[in-house]
Amino acid sequence: METIENYAVIGSGSWATALVKILQNNVDCVHWWVREKEVKESVEKYHHNPLYLSSVEFDMQKLSISNDIYEVINKATTLIFVIPAAFMYAAIADLPKELFKNKKIFSATKGIIPSHNLIVADFFNQNFDVSFQDIGIISGPSHAEEIALEKLTYLTIASQNQVLADFMSEILRCRYVKTSTSDDIYGTEYAAVLKNIYAIAAGVCKGLGYGDNFLAVLISNALQEMERFIESVHPINRELTNSVYLGDLMVTAYSQFSRNRTFGTMIGSGYSVKSAQLEMKMIAEGYYATNCIHIINENYQVEMPIMDAIYNILYENISPFIEIKILSDRLK
Repeated sequence: METIENYAVIGSGSWATALVKILQNNVDCVHWWVREKEVKESVEKYHHNPLYLSSVEFDMQKLSISNDIYEVINKATTLIFVIPAAFMYAAIADLPKELFKNKKIFSATKGIIPSHNLIVADFFNQNFDVSFQDIGIISGPSHAEEIALEKLTYLTIASQNQVLADFMSEILRCRYVKTSTSDDIYGTEYAAVLKNIYAIAAGVCKGLGYGDNFLAVLISNALQEMERFIESVHPINRELTNSVYLGDLMVTAYSQFSRNRTFGTMIGSGYSVKSAQLEMKMIAEGYYATNCIHIINENYQVEMPIMDAIYNILYENISPFIEIKILSDRLK
C-alpha cells in the first residue's frame, strides 16, 4: 500500500484529535487539516489541541498541521475524513474531483450529509467519482474521550475491498485499540447515523425523568427499528448484535461522553432546540440525521416510531412529554 508519510486526517474535533493520537503510534508522519487558525498555532506551540481533548500531547516530529485543506489532501494518498457531516459539503464542495484521484478515502464521521441525504461513502462516490473499492468506514463504540485516556477500544473498519480494510485495520491497531474488519459499509454507516438519533431519544427520556428500566426497553426497540431500516435499505447477511452496531448504539445511548444523549437530555429538561444547540460546544449529529432519515424513509416506509417521535420533537415542536408518552404505549 502507500508509504507511511502519506496519511492525512481531515477535521479538528475530538474524534479527529483522537485519530491523530492513534495514528502516531504506527506511522512516521500524519498530515492534519484543521479549520481553526488558533488550533494550528496552539498545536505547533504547545503540542495540544486547545479546543478538544486538550490532555492529548502530540509528537511534533510526526505531525504536519495546516489550515490549507487542498495542501493536506494533495500531500496524502490515504485520507481519513472526520469533519462533522453537517459541514462536510461546505468544507470540500469546491475541491476538484481530480484531487481525489488515486486516493484511499476513509470516513470516521458517523453522520449523513444533510444537503444530499447521503451517507459519506455514497457522497464521495457520487460527487467525487471515488470507487467503492477505495472507500472505507471507521466505526465502532469509540468515544474520543476514552481514546485520550487510552481506555481499551474496539474499532471496525468496513470496506468492500478486503485488502483496504485489512490495511487500515493494521494501521489503527495499537496497545489500547483492537480492530476488526467488515464488508458492510452501508450497515455500518447507517447504524452510526441511527444510533445518534436513538441516543437523543435516550437523553430526552432521561430529561423527562424516565428510569433505567424504561431506557432498556427503549434501546432494545431501537435495535429492532435499526434492523428494519438497514435491512430495507441494504439487505445482506449481517449480525446487528456485533459491536459495530449494537455496541455503538449502547455506548452512545448510555455514556456520559455522548453529545447526542446530552443534547436529548437538555431537550427533555425543557430547553428549546435552538437554546440547546447554542449551549453545546460540539455538534449533535443526531439532530441533522433525524431530518435526513425522515426524508429517506419516505421512500422505504419502514416502521420507525422512535425516529418519528424524535423528528416530531425536534422539527414539529411537539412536546417531548406528550410524544414520549405516546411512544411508550407502542414499545414492547
